[in-house]
Amino acid sequence: MRASSPAPAVLLLLLAEAGMVWAQAKPASIGAIYSCTTADGRRLTSDRLIAECNNREQRILNTDGSLRAIVPPAMSPEERAAYEARERRLAAERAAQADAVRRDRNLMTRYRSAEAHQHAREAALDDVMKGMRLSENRIKDLATERKPLQDEAEFYKGRPLPAKLKQQLDANDASAEAQRVLIENQKAELVRVNKNFDAELARLKKLWAGAPPGSLD
Repeated sequence: MRASSPAPAVLLLLLAEAGMVWAQAKPASIGAIYSCTTADGRRLTSDRLIAECNNREQRILNTDGSLRAIVPPAMSPEERAAYEARERRLAAERAAQADAVRRDRNLMTRYRSAEAHQHAREAALDDVMKGMRLSENRIKDLATERKPLQDEAEFYKGRPLPAKLKQQLDANDASAEAQRVLIENQKAELVRVNKNFDAELARLKKLWAGAPPGSLD
């Protein structure tokens, strides 16, 4: 991706700072005249940036009086902090917009039609349903495994169960409960998957209808 050019305000700031440092080190090139008007109305000229006009606009003139360039006023610490905060915010907005455009283009590339989107939805739901069926089958197996343990426990009715038998029953109960929790999570996943695909489809319909990528957020 081609890097975006700095904003004009950024360029002016960089030029001003670079010009200030350079001009303080040596006079301007031959034929350049710095000119400014102070706060009290005095007009000053020099062959370098004028310190008294540091907080005011300074003009760089050619020897015939024509304008060569303009150096904007130096920023105060408060102005610089506000300027940098604004630039960070604008940069974040530009990045978010570029991300939205990229996301929409990727979405349209992935799904060329409503049919393709529906097939993807069905595949995603099928994966979750397979997990639910595995859990349900596991619960049935655990119930089968528990029956002889429960039958054995009947012999000890009213008496403490042997430690091994109790451990087996507790492990069976814990495994069955874990599978039931897993099924509930998978049901919630079905809802989430459908919700995501519904949102995608609503967005795709607008994009297919001609909405520019990145314009929907």
